Amino acid sequence: MPVTDNQGSFLNRISIRRNQVSNMENNHEQDQEDLELFQKHVAERFADLLPNDSSTTTDSPAKDQSPLFSISWYRKLLDVFLCCEAEFKALVLIGRDPVQFSKPPLDRLVPDILDRSIKSLDICNAVTHGLELVRHWQKLALTAVMALEQKPMGDGQVRRAKKALNTLLTSMMLDDKENNYHAKVAERTWSFGRRSGGAGNNANNKDRTNGTFRSMSWPVAKSWSASKQVQAMASTLVAPRGGESTGLALPIYIMSTIFVFVMWGLVSAIPCQERTGLLTHFPMMRNLNWGQSLISLQDKIAEEWKKKEKKGTTGLLDELQKMEKVAQNLVDFAENFQFPAEEEKVEEVAGQVAEMAEICRKMEEGLAPLQQQIREVFHRIVRSRGEVLEVLDQIGKMSTPVLY
Repeated sequence: MPVTDNQGSFLNRISIRRNQVSNMENNHEQDQEDLELFQKHVAERFADLLPNDSSTTTDSPAKDQSPLFSISWYRKLLDVFLCCEAEFKALVLIGRDPVQFSKPPLDRLVPDILDRSIKSLDICNAVTHGLELVRHWQKLALTAVMALEQKPMGDGQVRRAKKALNTLLTSMMLDDKENNYHAKVAERTWSFGRRSGGAGNNANNKDRTNGTFRSMSWPVAKSWSASKQVQAMASTLVAPRGGESTGLALPIYIMSTIFVFVMWGLVSAIPCQERTGLLTHFPMMRNLNWGQSLISLQDKIAEEWKKKEKKGTTGLLDELQKMEKVAQNLVDFAENFQFPAEEEKVEEVAGQVAEMAEICRKMEEGLAPLQQQIREVFHRIVRSRGEVLEVLDQIGKMSTPVLY
């Protein structure tokens, strides 16, 4: 579907309408139309992420299908997040009276989504560390490919390939905490930053209001757990009750669900610190159209995670799973190699080397754009959080009594 066209027309529509009805009291009907359109776009975008064999129906035209759990698929997932987030912000913030956010249920829901945004920033940071580790693995695999592509194949090339592949497989088998330490072997410069610290609460509150983040190294603490972070995000996910489902509580719930789903999906795919016990299910509203695609995707991710977690896994990322399998086959060949190798065996190995080379090529092409999208998601969350905090700051000023 033409996501950017739909998004642009939606944002323009919201802006124009809010300008037209800013002095009208009865704009509930138009708000409901905007909310329905937002839900429709969410449903379409997540339906586009489902495999072609899915039973989920959609009015969207034929789509360029990326293999489920591949780098290109996760890039599409992040595109969906960014588009949904932009429409959500337009729907909830543009032209709104700040006083609305000080009344139930928004006075409870807004702090919840702000807390979820902070946890999402931590996950973005951890995922970026994980992607650096994946880059390290890709370089080890490429070292083996270059060694085994040399003709004729001799003992020296095979030993070099075996050493690189053993290092690769050993690193893949380390638990998440060990790998977090291992990944620090390579020097990295993060474009993310923590909130700049102040001498007191006033300084910190000012930073939060302005949404300012200082660029600096942001290491993952040894006690930090990706699975617990996702669980904490999901634990406060409560569907709107009664009349709340027709107001702003519903889009906030939808966006909160998207936050949890996307961060959960990233953690399940990319090596992150302490993923043991990662959730395989969190509640969603099954009676709404936008939830059906999300539930279908959740079921597919949960099913794959359960399979992989039992035997230990580097994550659901398709390229990593294929890399691990081919690397093990090549190590088996290297351990039994005798010069000169049988022609039939050499041809078989050449096919596996070509497969590994293709995996490395896809990683080379996809990892940098994926990292860039993670940065974009990070900074988008920072900006949006800052805008919400500015609204809350306005409410605080309005409620402060004026002394004469």
